[in-house]
Amino acid sequence: MLTGGGDRHYAFGLATALIAKGAALDFIGSDDLDCPEFHGMPGMNFLNLRGDQRLNAGVGRKVRRVSIYYAKLIGYAALAKPKIFHILWNNKFEFFDRTLLMLYYRLLRKRIVFTAHNVNAGRRDSEDTRLNRLTLRIQYQLADHIFVHTEKMKLELTEDFGVKGARITIIPYGINNAVPNTQLTTSEAKRRLGIHTHKRTILFYGRIAPAKGLDLLIAAYQQILGRSEDYQLIIAGRPDRCESYWNALQEVIQEDVETGRILLRAEFIPDDATEVYFKAADVLVLPYREIFQSGVLFLGYTYGLPVLAADVGSLRGDIIEGKTGFVFRPDDPADLARTVERYFSSDLFGNLNTRRQEIRDYATERHSWDVVGHMTMGVYAGLLGLPAPEERLVRGASSSSLGAKASS
Repeated sequence: MLTGGGDRHYAFGLATALIAKGAALDFIGSDDLDCPEFHGMPGMNFLNLRGDQRLNAGVGRKVRRVSIYYAKLIGYAALAKPKIFHILWNNKFEFFDRTLLMLYYRLLRKRIVFTAHNVNAGRRDSEDTRLNRLTLRIQYQLADHIFVHTEKMKLELTEDFGVKGARITIIPYGINNAVPNTQLTTSEAKRRLGIHTHKRTILFYGRIAPAKGLDLLIAAYQQILGRSEDYQLIIAGRPDRCESYWNALQEVIQEDVETGRILLRAEFIPDDATEVYFKAADVLVLPYREIFQSGVLFLGYTYGLPVLAADVGSLRGDIIEGKTGFVFRPDDPADLARTVERYFSSDLFGNLNTRRQEIRDYATERHSWDVVGHMTMGVYAGLLGLPAPEERLVRGASSSSLGAKASS
């Protein structure tokens, strides 16, 4: 399993699911992915080839450690016993990974599985180029099998990159099981963050970039504050390569931050601090302009938190109106403001204490790592010419009242 050294939540969930199903796994990780659960686990060989990835290192140190990592990775591949290389994310040099590194793996006669969390992130981020599309096409054609999370992503792979449907499998986005979920209550979480318990608390969580639409949420929030002071906005996440965008946003929110109407944590949020933000919130908002699928949505569901999401990508398919959240028009702060107010006047918010468990159950059933692991093992078996794993009964989405609603 080639992780690229990041996305601990997904790598942890998939690795533990595969180990539970009898896989023997070389896990190529980093300091960020290292955890006690991986050491001493039968079938797990944790190889920390990536090491330290701290952002505050000097340029020289960054160049040296990346060079050492690639040397270790190339050396590992030459001697590796596993017949399947499953790439969850590429490494630092995307174009190299998509082309020469993929060809190297093929020359070593490895079967390559690739999880395309984003079919074309360059297009999503308005940074697409001819070279970007060419290298993506090469990687997709060199892969033996590709996992995606939605039908829309599969369609994009077939239409834009010429990948045959038989080489694509749609798997659920596994529910986050790598973050703490203790008995911490909403009132205690709000107290820890200095938020009054009566405040209707809205959460924006994750990477800050133009495509994530935080500016749209801020515009909507300021409209809401013009009608009521009973709201609180939490912004928790690190700006990502968008200095001018972020500087402009800071000017807009400066007064609200100083007066406490916005709680700002513009930094990387470690796993052990995640729970308090989601437990303090009454709703999670995803004001995205462009997205394929959102791990933040399922993180919210992990904590039983309703989600308000822009109608982009495949987000609508993972939200049951009035049951797990609401959908609003993208790029429309006024509609977002109305949707926030609609939510706080709805039965979903009025009965949130009981609805939280229903949301957690719904997400666990539809996005179980048990299901993801079984489907993944089936693809592995097919590539190796082995019998498919024995079918096991797993709870489907239709087994809960929310799931029945979604499938109707």
